[in-house]
Amino acid sequence: MSAAKRPVIGITMGDPAGIGPEVIVKTLLESEIYRICRPLVIGDAEVIKHILKVCNLSGEISRIDHISGPPPGKGKIEVIDLRNVGITGLKLGIPSKTCGSAAADYIKRAAELAMSKKIDAITTAPINKEVLNAAGFQYPGHTEMFADISGTRDFGLMMVGGGLRVILVTTHLSIRNVPRHIKKGGVLRTIRLAHRAMAYFDNHAPRIAVAALNPHAGEGRLFGTEEWDEIVPAILEARGEGMDVSDPLPADTLFYKTKEGYYDIVVAMYHDQGLIPIKLLSFGKAVNVTIGLPFIRTSVDHGTAYDIAGKDCADPRSLIEAIKLAVDMVGSIHA
Repeated sequence: MSAAKRPVIGITMGDPAGIGPEVIVKTLLESEIYRICRPLVIGDAEVIKHILKVCNLSGEISRIDHISGPPPGKGKIEVIDLRNVGITGLKLGIPSKTCGSAAADYIKRAAELAMSKKIDAITTAPINKEVLNAAGFQYPGHTEMFADISGTRDFGLMMVGGGLRVILVTTHLSIRNVPRHIKKGGVLRTIRLAHRAMAYFDNHAPRIAVAALNPHAGEGRLFGTEEWDEIVPAILEARGEGMDVSDPLPADTLFYKTKEGYYDIVVAMYHDQGLIPIKLLSFGKAVNVTIGLPFIRTSVDHGTAYDIAGKDCADPRSLIEAIKLAVDMVGSIHA
């Protein structure tokens, strides 16, 4: 891809005390990602500089306020430096309110840049939800924060990996609370988002599989009624809108059929139902995508991993895949 056509991908640094800074520097210095995009780190330059020493990597850091001039080549890292951590007080692997607040600042700045079209997409390094909330930002995670900043009402979490694409009706809920959140409106909204998501993969008539909530899809109401009361009505309305949507299918066979090519995307009812197959097939390489935002956002499939932060053993493959997918999605909307 020529330098002139490379999309600008804003990479938020995530929690400074986690492995985000490490996977970023490894991605930008050890992979060939710069050949397909212009990566722009939104974070703290002193933290990046410190991590270079920790990982015994050599790289040139450029602090910038705005994007101008030719894109940097390999070995150079451009950083929009928010200077909000203070390296002397940073303890890698130790969560803190300061790091939670810093991570929130990176998210907000990235959203501003994306909404003003100064960057083409956002890829996020991991944050810690507990630390984010302790710092005063009452969000379950990245997705909800981006939605709030952008004024987005209908959004969803999609995971891509191992030959699967999965979008969730519910996300971070306890298992006992899931059934009462399976409502026709939420299922229909997610089916619509699944249809919309597939346009990023040049598929405008996707075959959408809908997972049942209960074993054997409820077995004629013997094992639950959510399929009949909430899921089927949503499917019927989606079909009325012209979408190709399956009946509620038992999850124990659905993912195999999707992997074999019978369906293009799965609508899963809850977090672990959808994410266990993805992570089984592509742990460490899967990508999280937020669908419905006014900008493209991809993310790694792992957390802050405080236990290995600063030990030069974090694997950057998920970040590399997240950036590649962001580049592909940018290309699809400009094709």
